[in-house]
Amino acid sequence: MSQQFWVIGGEYSCLEFRQIDGAPRTLGPFESYEAAEKVWRDRAEASRSSASTRYSIVTTAANPRRQLRAA
Repeated sequence: MSQQFWVIGGEYSCLEFRQIDGAPRTLGPFESYEAAEKVWRDRAEASRSSASTRYSIVTTAANPRRQLRAA
């Protein structure tokens, strides 16, 4: 399984960034970090005037059970 990248985030209910206000936005999957970073930059720039909006790039984690079966 190749690594996949996602852009997740949204508007938070406070500036401590602990709870997203509403449903989080999930964009992806992207095949490369660079592709995800381009979307992240676009989202960050579009929400620049909102101090309570934040996006991050995350990657999928390998499923340990699937790795054990393959071995």
